[in-house]
Amino acid sequence: MSTAKNHVLRVALRGDSILTHPRFNKGTAFTLSERKAFGLTGRLPYRVNSLEEQCQRAYDQLSTRPEPLRKNTFMQSLKDQNWVLYYGLLSRHVKELIPIIYTPTQGDAIANYSHLFRRSEGLYLTFPEQDAMEEDFLEFTGGRDIQLFVVTDSEAILGIGDQGVGGIGIATAKSAIYTLLGGMDPSKTVPVVLDVGTDNQQLLNDPLYVGWPNKRIRGKAYDRFVDQFLQLVRKYYPHSLVHFEDFGVGNAQRLLDLYRNKHAVFNDDVQGTGAVTLAAMMSAVGVTKSKLSEQRYVVYGAGTAGLGITKQLRDGIMSIDKLSRADANKRFYLLDRYGLIKESLGPAGKIRDAVREFVRPDAEWAGAHANDQGEVGLLEVVRRVKPTVLIGCSTHAGAFSEEVVREMAKGTERPIIFPLSNPSRLVEVDPKDANDWTEGKALMATGSPFPPCKMPNGKLYDIAECNNALIYPGLGYGAMVTQARTLSDTMIIAGARRLAALSPALKDPDNALLPDFSEAREVNTEVAIAVAEQAIAEGSATVDWDREEVRDRIAERQWIPEYPDFIYDPVHGEGK
Repeated sequence: MSTAKNHVLRVALRGDSILTHPRFNKGTAFTLSERKAFGLTGRLPYRVNSLEEQCQRAYDQLSTRPEPLRKNTFMQSLKDQNWVLYYGLLSRHVKELIPIIYTPTQGDAIANYSHLFRRSEGLYLTFPEQDAMEEDFLEFTGGRDIQLFVVTDSEAILGIGDQGVGGIGIATAKSAIYTLLGGMDPSKTVPVVLDVGTDNQQLLNDPLYVGWPNKRIRGKAYDRFVDQFLQLVRKYYPHSLVHFEDFGVGNAQRLLDLYRNKHAVFNDDVQGTGAVTLAAMMSAVGVTKSKLSEQRYVVYGAGTAGLGITKQLRDGIMSIDKLSRADANKRFYLLDRYGLIKESLGPAGKIRDAVREFVRPDAEWAGAHANDQGEVGLLEVVRRVKPTVLIGCSTHAGAFSEEVVREMAKGTERPIIFPLSNPSRLVEVDPKDANDWTEGKALMATGSPFPPCKMPNGKLYDIAECNNALIYPGLGYGAMVTQARTLSDTMIIAGARRLAALSPALKDPDNALLPDFSEAREVNTEVAIAVAEQAIAEGSATVDWDREEVRDRIAERQWIPEYPDFIYDPVHGEGK
């Protein structure tokens, strides 16, 4: 079922084989003629249902399960049975069900992966079996037309850390989002876990743990193992996209930098988070009628996400406002666990190589209030910098205190405050509080969904959710559909600009900075179009299209959950 336009599909399976194959199974939606041709008349009850009727039945069943984790396992079971029904149900209840199959509920399922395990979800490549990796890879991909690999080593699963082999669950969920919101054909996606062990002692002590019970492999042996996988992808699927997911802070940016000029690779934690934040920021400066380059940015939390956001905003300033890299870097003030990242932290070994270009000179901070280690905290930075933008990626709940927010509001008419930490219990400030402390003047976006805030004029202000799923499926689909050699910074910025252009706040400044999540499919299609157009314009695409053709070509190729008609063909049919 590649697309809805592919109305007829030849299939080689019959009987139980087709009923147990999630790609081809229609359940009670098999027509009477199909039932006869495929040997299903006695295997199904008489009534033929439409997909709409099946979705209603499945939703009713789902609704009897009150706990999110039970809803998650129901959805997983449905996906194992029937892809069209699974995605059809999701597409009818996007906003309600995305949190069930994706974070945060998926995090609970991953943490309990070994105890909930029922069946394989993707490709498991394990360190002690590396000599057979090519054989295992080819056995799984089996000559299929693979367009997307979502790969994780599970070291930094959002909010729950190292989950060993359980990370396959996040790779599977991300693949599903690519299909649901980007239009990627699910038969052409492969979730992959690189099982290099785990440093999670609880898993190592668990007799039911299904992964390799060994301490996490690091160093050159780790690099060789990852490279072995990437070389197989490049050898057999040179036009595919590789999506890196939840790699640790020591590997995420490093691996992205290592492979980004060799293959189309993407790291959602670094680039996706940065791209959706750039889009929200472009919307915010649109409201304030200013430029990206005119802001003073304080970024609280300089890990993978914080640094990724900083670099994406910096690249946006360079690309859109034409500043040099050095001048763009000067707009940023980064804080980590040692406070403001400034020169005097260097001799104490408190500055990571990854943040060196954002180190502030000590001369700026003469006379600043610091602790007995010379570390300058958030409140003092806000007092001295008078930031127009405050971004939180720290998972330090409540870090943006009333004193910090009120101090910021003294120095700017419309404070731009993005508390982006996930899950919501770890957010730097509750948007309701930030709204109250700035008397309704703050322009806000968060990393988790929050209810609207009441403005002083009585109007409700919708809080934009900086959810990567508003952009990464479109970024990936745009690169994949044009068979781009790389996913370049300029392609990502093109996607972010298109997302920003769809902002409700640009029509009414009291509206949200980003589109509502219920519009995520349409939004990602627009992002994909922008990325594909940019790929063609800059010569990265390997398809022979003109930019004017992109919208129609994407519409033709996007997969939608609808049942095509089946013809039984035991010789040439699919599924053999």
